[in-house]
Amino acid sequence: MGEESLKKRRGEDKGREDRQSIQSHEPQKMNLQKQANLFLFPFGPLWEGGICMIVGTIIGSGIFVSPKSVLANVEAVGPCLVVWAACGVLATLGALCFAELGTMITKSGGEYPYLMEAFGPIPAFLFSWTSLLVTKPSSFAIICLSFAEYASAPFYPGCDPPQAVIKCLAAAAIVVITIVNSLSVKLGSYLQNFLTAAKMIIVTIIIVSGIVLLAQGKTDNFKDSFKGSKISVSSISLAFYNGLWAYDGWNQLNYITEELKNPYRNLPLSIIIGIPLVTVCYVLINISYFTVMTSTELLQSQAVAVTFGDRVLYPASWIVPLFVVFSTLGSANGTCFTAGRLVYVAGREGHMLKVLSYISVKHLTPAPAIIFYGAIAIIYIIPGDIDTLINYFSFAVWIFYGLTVLALIVMRFTRKNLRRPIKIPIIIPVIVTLVSVVLVLAPIISAPELAYLYCILFILSGLIVYALFVHLKFDWPQKISNPITMHLQMLLEVVPEEEVTE
Repeated sequence: MGEESLKKRRGEDKGREDRQSIQSHEPQKMNLQKQANLFLFPFGPLWEGGICMIVGTIIGSGIFVSPKSVLANVEAVGPCLVVWAACGVLATLGALCFAELGTMITKSGGEYPYLMEAFGPIPAFLFSWTSLLVTKPSSFAIICLSFAEYASAPFYPGCDPPQAVIKCLAAAAIVVITIVNSLSVKLGSYLQNFLTAAKMIIVTIIIVSGIVLLAQGKTDNFKDSFKGSKISVSSISLAFYNGLWAYDGWNQLNYITEELKNPYRNLPLSIIIGIPLVTVCYVLINISYFTVMTSTELLQSQAVAVTFGDRVLYPASWIVPLFVVFSTLGSANGTCFTAGRLVYVAGREGHMLKVLSYISVKHLTPAPAIIFYGAIAIIYIIPGDIDTLINYFSFAVWIFYGLTVLALIVMRFTRKNLRRPIKIPIIIPVIVTLVSVVLVLAPIISAPELAYLYCILFILSGLIVYALFVHLKFDWPQKISNPITMHLQMLLEVVPEEEVTE
């Protein structure tokens, strides 16, 4: 194939604890290609591919549009900047935990294979159930809706774009991104690298502008920066909760471990470089915002980066919304690229329809899984406003983050013989686990609402689905899907990975 193919992953793990890591050794099967290298930029080795995936997925629309959520909870500049920096540190610690897991269990699917190995199929299924049907597709939809709002705004000066236009543009973005990632791993990576480079241009513009303003003496908003702050367990927890939402995506490389060349080197290296880079950018961007806006003005701004551009870059302020569009597209592309692998792995393990584990013969991508993910995301565009839905389900993400890091601690005792190319101090996963508990409980304690109960009930409803269709093996969904499978095999040229050799 000209590329090193992935080795087949199957249930050989339990009896091979003395091997290098949990992976299978059937060399002649056709699966996804190892194409996600460190150097992937089409115009030369300007960017590390793994770093691009992390930076490009984390930096979306949040830091440009709504950093006021952190400020609203602490109500002062000083604590706000501290929280942004601390969130970066916590994201880095969490990613280091995932680096040990990813080099110990070199399977794609993010948290899924780690939960499967440490706790068995039920927690892994509940993770895939929640992620595949709610958190990831709805997040994909929101990112594309944000893109559509900024892309359509210039054509409707002085008024809000019609909802029909926004939804059609968002759906078009989902379709295009889905097609790109179904056709080629390299094409999706090239698009990710280009959009990441584009968003780093606007990040650089904002940071450099802020440094220039500081050098000119624009420091009034930093005087008595801790005065009037609201410091409490509840406010700090909620500030961290909102800040960490902006950092979400720090674990994205673990979703494509099987396609990352030399994961023992590239996975930790991308994390060590990528997340601190994002942290520095976030802190400096917030400093730049505060050079031209007071706390009150920032809280009143609907789009902080646009306000910054109007005050500093005029008459070139149009650059900001243009590059915010690039930023949101990059985040959406990275989300699709990685989440499609979760669908693929769940289908391969029998936790989703078998057809979702099929691979394109021509393109060597999990095309059915990516198309399924895109289709679910389009469904989430149809309702009016799903931002509230995202807020209520986002705390579920940290339930599974905490369980996954706990899995690392558990396997230190239950799987001692596994080779760990990276072994972090045990205190790091302990800290991340404790923080995840606080992040899950904080919104429930500070603002208890029935929506959180509904979210937990939805997660637990996966137990019924698991009992019926995985444990008891009711096969009528597979029988119903057989005609669809046959059509997909002919239309997309996809096959089960075990049926075709190189």
